[in-house]
Amino acid sequence: MLAFGILAVVLLASAIWTVSAKKPVYSVVALLLHFTALAATYLMLDAEFLAVIQMIVYSGAILILFLFVIALLSSGVAPFAMGQNKLPKIAAPAIALVLIALGALTYGVAHAVAPVASATTAGVPLGPPGTAGVFGSVADFGKALFTTYLLPFEVTALVLMVAVIGVILLAGDRTPYVSTEKQAREVRRDMREAIVRGGDR
Repeated sequence: MLAFGILAVVLLASAIWTVSAKKPVYSVVALLLHFTALAATYLMLDAEFLAVIQMIVYSGAILILFLFVIALLSSGVAPFAMGQNKLPKIAAPAIALVLIALGALTYGVAHAVAPVASATTAGVPLGPPGTAGVFGSVADFGKALFTTYLLPFEVTALVLMVAVIGVILLAGDRTPYVSTEKQAREVRRDMREAIVRGGDR
């Protein structure tokens, strides 16, 4: 119950942060935290397949789509300027975070207790992950996804396709951001100079 309470607080806090952040990139970071906590909640419910899909599809593909939207909609509005290289500062915390996550995962796998085969959850028997006919199994999930929930699944795919087409249309707008060709040449020159200055550092 303690772990569930912590995850619930993280889920609520990250959801509020997602909708209240002033910068879109911060919203994406908060959404990544939210998806990660949701995947951990799935693991607590012995739904390993859903947890993996949550991380691969939503924390991977969907968030990358959001980042492309942010990058494409904010491109070309101002000359490109190279900022300070912050990679050395975040390398050590990132490595420490990865090591802590791997340690926690190793500890969890080493001390995992297999559920009792006779136990049930809402009338569905529990068992080792991957076994057909038990709660959270890949076989039962796939069967439900492509039979009972086929229409919502296809509608979701259609919505994502419409979102991708909308991004392409918005990013492909050839309306210039400057009023004259002379200003456009000045913007391109400033961008090249900024890149050269960044490469000389």
